[in-house]
Amino acid sequence: MADRVAARVRVTLRRSLIGYAETQRRTVHALGLRRVGASRVHALTPALRGALRKVEHLVAVTEVADGRDDR
Repeated sequence: MADRVAARVRVTLRRSLIGYAETQRRTVHALGLRRVGASRVHALTPALRGALRKVEHLVAVTEVADGRDDR
């Protein structure tokens, strides 16, 4: 199990959080996204999938081929 590499995804905040529920704001903040256009690379885990499902209308998700943070 230790040699298995998790898929990595880039999460980008695409919409403003104004007018959205506090729980959604906290989820976006927990993803490390502070302002519109900000991106973070995360390992794709079940917890991350749940968080992304909660705010899928606010973020864009793209797969990163080798896990590096190339923009």
